[in-house]
Amino acid sequence: MFHKSTWLHLRIPFSFFLLPVFLFAVSISPNLNPDRLLIVFVVLHLFIYPASNGYNSYFDRDENSIGGLKNPPKVRKELYFTALIFDVIGILLALQVNLTFAVMVFIYGLVSKAYSHPSIRLKKYAWISWFIAGLFQGFFTFLMAYAGINDFDSSVILQSKTLMPAMLSSLILWGSYPMTQIYQHEEDIKRGDRTLSYVLGIRGTFHFTAIFFTMAVGAYFLYFSQFFAVRYGWQFILALLPVLIYFIYWYVQVRRSATAADYTHTMRLNFISALCLNAFFIYFFLDHTHVLQAIRAGY
Repeated sequence: MFHKSTWLHLRIPFSFFLLPVFLFAVSISPNLNPDRLLIVFVVLHLFIYPASNGYNSYFDRDENSIGGLKNPPKVRKELYFTALIFDVIGILLALQVNLTFAVMVFIYGLVSKAYSHPSIRLKKYAWISWFIAGLFQGFFTFLMAYAGINDFDSSVILQSKTLMPAMLSSLILWGSYPMTQIYQHEEDIKRGDRTLSYVLGIRGTFHFTAIFFTMAVGAYFLYFSQFFAVRYGWQFILALLPVLIYFIYWYVQVRRSATAADYTHTMRLNFISALCLNAFFIYFFLDHTHVLQAIRAGY
């Protein structure tokens, strides 16, 4: 029986914040199958993401708040082995879909481990860790989910119609990623980790995110307008208005006192952002596939 601390460090509920990439892949998938859909969801959100969380927690040994845990308990050796077991289970389940999906799951696991493992520890390098984290949690994860959901191999997923939304997934993560580090400056620097948020500073992190997020939203607008309908572009912007409102509110608080750049505000922004994106992609899928119209018609 696992200790409570191990389960807490797996941070399974934290997978909610990474769900938008999966839902985006679902929303434009042409070859949906309920069984594959369920397996891909379980592999990513119940095994691979928690394995990554647990593995990184084991090597970070944080004493202060981390994503999804305000007061993280001390880690045990059990966490290390549990993370590896979760990885193995995720890969075995992925093989039930196809080899491409399984190989990509394996690669994702390796990269996520490099983020905190002391022999590599990408987290020490501000721009490199920012780029790789955004690339693999966005671009790569989108392609991985798309390959699994549709049972496609690499020759199909490496087409422009797939690479474009995959890159959009990274753009929005590159914009928001520094905000997830804004409350950890003190602990990061004690370990010698120069995160991008630390390099930018608290206000600089807000400014960087505002600029990059605006670019990302503009790119999404162009994508939906060109490949679907312009109304989806406007609806995407409308869906993210709560994020903008809270972001501005928090920025004003930080301008008054840097202490407002804390765990609680960060998690609130993450939750609002994930909630808005998840809701939009679910709506987008139901609407452009005409499921909503069928429901309204009584089918």
